[in-house]
Amino acid sequence: MEAGYGIECDVRLCAGGEVVVFHDETLDRLTLAKGAVAAKTPAELKGVAFRQGSDRIQTLGELLEQVCGRVPLVIELKSGWKEHGLLEKRTAQLLKRYSGKAAVMSFDPFCIKRFRGAAPELPRGLVACRFRDRQDWPMLNRWERFMMRHLLSSAVARPQFIAYDIEGLPSLAPWAARRIFRLPLLTWTVRTPEQRRRAQRHADAMIFEGFRP
Repeated sequence: MEAGYGIECDVRLCAGGEVVVFHDETLDRLTLAKGAVAAKTPAELKGVAFRQGSDRIQTLGELLEQVCGRVPLVIELKSGWKEHGLLEKRTAQLLKRYSGKAAVMSFDPFCIKRFRGAAPELPRGLVACRFRDRQDWPMLNRWERFMMRHLLSSAVARPQFIAYDIEGLPSLAPWAARRIFRLPLLTWTVRTPEQRRRAQRHADAMIFEGFRP
């Protein structure tokens, strides 16, 4: 935050319906614990140690309190492709009370549709990539991957911006979203000088890690 850069983070539901800041569906890869995040309470998750560093898992409310409007937040909703709507409703509740700049986004177009229903006044975006590897997207059939790769799922999500994988740039769908439909285009995750140059040519902003622009 000291450098003034915006923060991108991932959130998902845990036990009890609270929203926590965590990327993976399970604890196994990033922490010394095991099991599904959704099966743990916030108190249990606070006791979980990461494999690296001394940080602990926060709730979204705690993160908002910590940031306190000092930098913008871009929050990816990890819906798990479930249609219960609790993640969207709880996130909307927290952000409606937050005075800082924040936007949400998700790969799941129906998640963004539900968030739009809960908080139509808050900025929302659709995350996409090439969806080429079926093993990474077992919940999607071939037609659904095609629809999402080409941003045809925007008809459901009605996003106000697009966040497209840097490895998929340049390509027709994000170009059309940016140039024809005038949607701001973010790209992720930029890590190398070559990717940064590509992001500067083909996107409006980048989500980056491992360096300072």
